[in-house]
Amino acid sequence: MFHGWLAASRAAPNLPMLKSDEKPETESIAKNRRARHDYIILNTYEAGIVLTGSEVKSLREGKANISDAYGMVRDGEIYLINLHISLYERASYNNHEPTRTRKLLLHKREIGRLIGGIEREGLTLVPLELYFKRGIAKVALALGKGKKAHDKREDAKAKDADREIARVFRAR
Repeated sequence: MFHGWLAASRAAPNLPMLKSDEKPETESIAKNRRARHDYIILNTYEAGIVLTGSEVKSLREGKANISDAYGMVRDGEIYLINLHISLYERASYNNHEPTRTRKLLLHKREIGRLIGGIEREGLTLVPLELYFKRGIAKVALALGKGKKAHDKREDAKAKDADREIARVFRAR
């Protein structure tokens, strides 16, 4: 007979043990669901974002939209354009502009790779997800190549076929 933590660890060996007052390591704020539909994702990166105080407070309330956002290279640095962070209601005169250009924090080597992909290969820098990691706002970026209409149709056919196979196996 198992007691306490041992029983919990035997029941779910792959899950980390969290105390009741602990938060998970990452807390998602916003996801770009259309990114994987519209782009073939080649590489992903994690970047920090330069934010003001009212932006962070608004993000903590979950008020962000990254569906129209994209990355851009300017003066050897990477910026995120059209990331919409709603105004923080309780901020007074020092509130932020909702769609201002925000600088991304990456290592020089990563910036070099991104610049090479964007300028030489004609790829697009797309944000996939905005989240807090250990209390710090991060964005998951991807270098992507735009899908054509026939690529999207092929993906839809493959997804339907997988669904059909899973349904047949469940019926047996």
